[in-house]
Amino acid sequence: MRALPTGLGVTRFGFIVSRRVGKATARNRLKRRLREICRQLPVRPGYDIVIIAREPAKSVDFWQIKESLRELFRKAGLLAEA
Repeated sequence: MRALPTGLGVTRFGFIVSRRVGKATARNRLKRRLREICRQLPVRPGYDIVIIAREPAKSVDFWQIKESLRELFRKAGLLAEA
């Protein structure tokens, strides 16, 4: 993951999923999961965040990806205070 402050009032996400993850359907499924997780997590506004999915992500279920991203955002200080 890479994150840069933008000063905008909104956080934007980008997703990179290489061909090593699988064919187009597998890559698109993973991107849909990542988009939904990012929509659900309370991320602070004002950042551009790029999430780079690696090959092991194709064999992990939705909840494990969500917990991993939550922990990653928490460590980076990107989660909004609830």
